[in-house]
Amino acid sequence: MSEVKNPPPPGESGRWTRFVTARPRLSLLLALVVTALAVFAGGGVADRMGSGGWEDPGARSTYATKALEREFPASQPNLLLLVDAGPRSGAGAGAGAGVDDPAVAAEAERLTGLLAAEPGVTGVGSYWRTPMPALRSEDGRQALIAARVLGDEKTTTRVLERIAPRYQGEHGPLRVSLGGPVAVQREVTTTIQEDLLRAELIALPVTLVLLILVFGSAVAAMLPLGVGIVAILGTNAVLRGLTEFTELSVFAQNLTTALGLGLAIDYALFIVRRFREELAAGRDPVAAVGATLRTAGRTVLFSALTVAVALSAMLFFPMYFLRSFAYAGVAVVLLAAAAALILLPAALVLLGERVNSLDLRRLWRRGRGAAAAGTGAAGGEGRGWARMTALVMRRAPVFALVSTAGLLLLGVPFLGVKFGTVDDRQLPTTAASHVVQQQIRDGFPGSPGGGLIVLAEGAAGAGDLDAYRERVASLEGVARVDGPVSSGPGARYAYFSVVTEGEAVGQRAQELVGEVREVQAPFETSVAGQAAVLVDAQKAIAGKLPAALALVVLATLLLVFLLTGSVLIPLQAVLLNALSLTAMFGAVVWVFQEGHLSGFLAFTSTGDIETTLPVLMFCIAFGLSMDYGVFLISRIKEEYDRTGDHEGAVRTGLARTGGLITAAAVILAVVMVAIGTSRVTNTKMLGLGIALAVLMDAMVVRSLLVPAVMKLTGRATWWAPGPLRRLHARFGLSEGESAPAAVPAGPHPEAGEREREREKIPAARS
Repeated sequence: MSEVKNPPPPGESGRWTRFVTARPRLSLLLALVVTALAVFAGGGVADRMGSGGWEDPGARSTYATKALEREFPASQPNLLLLVDAGPRSGAGAGAGAGVDDPAVAAEAERLTGLLAAEPGVTGVGSYWRTPMPALRSEDGRQALIAARVLGDEKTTTRVLERIAPRYQGEHGPLRVSLGGPVAVQREVTTTIQEDLLRAELIALPVTLVLLILVFGSAVAAMLPLGVGIVAILGTNAVLRGLTEFTELSVFAQNLTTALGLGLAIDYALFIVRRFREELAAGRDPVAAVGATLRTAGRTVLFSALTVAVALSAMLFFPMYFLRSFAYAGVAVVLLAAAAALILLPAALVLLGERVNSLDLRRLWRRGRGAAAAGTGAAGGEGRGWARMTALVMRRAPVFALVSTAGLLLLGVPFLGVKFGTVDDRQLPTTAASHVVQQQIRDGFPGSPGGGLIVLAEGAAGAGDLDAYRERVASLEGVARVDGPVSSGPGARYAYFSVVTEGEAVGQRAQELVGEVREVQAPFETSVAGQAAVLVDAQKAIAGKLPAALALVVLATLLLVFLLTGSVLIPLQAVLLNALSLTAMFGAVVWVFQEGHLSGFLAFTSTGDIETTLPVLMFCIAFGLSMDYGVFLISRIKEEYDRTGDHEGAVRTGLARTGGLITAAAVILAVVMVAIGTSRVTNTKMLGLGIALAVLMDAMVVRSLLVPAVMKLTGRATWWAPGPLRRLHARFGLSEGESAPAAVPAGPHPEAGEREREREKIPAARS
């Protein structure tokens, strides 16, 4: 029986290697079966997701909204039928006479009656039944039929899909178009599903081409894509299961695709790259997999944990929009890591040297073998990174100062951020519901469906209600107060409609929410409306943000300490990661809030940023930055443990990983840009913003700031007090072989103590 060359050492790493390589064919067969089941289980998940989730379910405004829906459905219409009696090409006689024309009024009244009889629809009113000025356009050519569709987002969507064909379109002398939150919600969901499919069709082939350029081998390039597909399909199945227990946002599917491809490619890149290095060093496939799992595999595990922790911070927030991204993100990260650490090694054992097959780069890069092309450090790429790192470290103060100042300058626009809510302007200008809502904004007085609604609860006389109305009407910024509306004498509930001056969710409207809540009344009051929802959402985010940030920071400090044993490196990681996000936040405000490039990127600027998006983008971008940071720091740590040469370790670490990190960042950026081609503004903002953050992190922070800062901190970079050194020696892990080479005592005074601590562990365990 032949002896295995370079057998893996005993212990946990050896057992794990034996586990994942013992039955490679069986492992891949089981993976294929599980993936097929995931396709079946995750089918139709988008149809079970909602397009909302920005409100705080425990807020007073949410309570008021639900009470108004229950007691006064007509107070908050979510379906608007825009009736147009203006001139139309090919219209019959009488067309264009205006909404007060008898023929128009008769047909509109008929439609109003039909809508009122629809199951699941209540609170139907119209200009022709209650001739309020706010329901008639200023030119007299358009008017509104308003209704409330009952139920949650899924129910209202089903009702709208059932009734829409009967109402939209031509009806004698008038044309009907559908608008309102329900119509916008349905169109957003449909648009996202279509855009997601297009993004996948863009990202997959482009990603494959880039992977071939990175690896040369078409066989090696297919492996990361396989890991990504398994992660995406598995996450869809997880999300489908979660929809049975909680509400999820359809926007989270974009994150599933982006992170599923991006992180799977990152993890597979580093594992395949290290495997090819081990093969080139003379190991056989099983031994090469063992060495890879002890080094790059450990780093992948740490990276997945840091990304998962950053994404799980969104669970602190009550909005299901953010929680959905936490569920999707944590699931896809863990599945990507599991596929990379279980399925990928099995495939590598079976492939062996054939992982270098179909080297397509030989067509234009003659004279270089696949192994050399795959090792980076051995080729010109590694030498180029080493030279650049040496230059940066020679001018470390200059590079550190200029890079920091540049990133901070790019983030300046975020100081002027304004927060708002999501509305129809998320959709392209040609979207049917956006067209309807824009016509209402431009042509109708008083912003129908906007403003504030005050719910009065408790026994109150007519005099008390009238006095309260006058006090609210006297507030600055209130155009008028309509009501009270109650269900009859002695009723427990009544409500007032407060029409505000200016934007329905503008700064003054938000201030009015607090002022109205402070108005004294002999009964209990609650404020609903878009501005109230926004104010309460901001309060909820502000209240939970410190805990979420503390989780991210403390977990990052702990994980990086366990990886490095240093006190300073975790602090550097947190600060530099935060610095890498400044360009993203500045660009979001400059582009999407202020409207620069709106024509080129095809979106409508609302003058604000949706409240939850900065939190979402921070968690995703911070996690991805840590992903690259862990890969770089772990390789530097491996070299430092091996040689004890601080500056040499930084140069070698960047030479070995700089090109790979940049390639991984470019590939992930391509995926995010594909997501950013969405016609929905928030998805566009998310995709393009994260792409920018990833590129800035890889090309500025990892390439320039990290080596500059590590040069300035010198060997103090690796310092830790004695108790923490002993803690790391017992519980820490790093990207390195289990038995590191002896370290010269002179240049590396801490190495001897770390080595002695390591030697104590086996004895203690035995």
